[in-house]
Amino acid sequence: MTDLSLSVLIPARNEADNLPHLLDEVCAALDGAGIEFEMLVINDGSSDHSLQVLTEYAARDERLRVYHHQHSAGQSTSIWQAAWQARGAWLATLDGDGQNDPADLPAMFERAQKGDITLLAGYRHKRNDSEIKRLSSRIANAVRSRLLKDDTPDTGCGIKIFEREAFLRLPYFNHMHRFLPALIRAQGGTTLSWPVNHRARQAGSSNYGTLDRLMAGLLDLGGVMWLAHRSRLPAPLDLRSRKDVDKDLHARQEP
Repeated sequence: MTDLSLSVLIPARNEADNLPHLLDEVCAALDGAGIEFEMLVINDGSSDHSLQVLTEYAARDERLRVYHHQHSAGQSTSIWQAAWQARGAWLATLDGDGQNDPADLPAMFERAQKGDITLLAGYRHKRNDSEIKRLSSRIANAVRSRLLKDDTPDTGCGIKIFEREAFLRLPYFNHMHRFLPALIRAQGGTTLSWPVNHRARQAGSSNYGTLDRLMAGLLDLGGVMWLAHRSRLPAPLDLRSRKDVDKDLHARQEP
């Protein structure tokens, strides 16, 4: 049941030094735009003091709900589980490292609500990452875009907004968050890329190895291609009565 405009989902692992400021920024951006929202942070098996930081924040702001994995389950699982708990008709995702800018959310949410878009995907037009990360991302995006034809230049960008019901109809699998535009389009949805700000990490270190992420993405690509090819929408049902259908058939047969 949805009774909010927007649920902001933030998977995070060992981001204790980034989360309080990130949550403050989400509140400032959405409160400033007059958007009713909630925040769901999935503490994905952190070994730092993330759980303590989040528990203290939730005690001050009831709009934050915290979920905790005893062991890391991964980003896709975290987002999937949070989506089932969310109360918003629309879902926004942000990475927990603070590199996505919550200030982009109000404009993205306004565009998404115009009625012609199922998923709005952030596009980091100027990335603040190392050269090796930018290079591996360009390779992965080029290969994925050519094979999946998802018309999305930066599907790895963590900031996205999409319809909750459309997301929950997707088949779940590990790493699915990297292929959301292709999966949404395969189900008949519409997608649009939106230029967003991208910031340098201020604290902590990445939870992904550059080569590991590139190889995992390429390995998953074959499965997503198969899935997208098999996901064909059924033909529309003829909802006329049998009597009307017979009458139409008879009329066509008359000389």
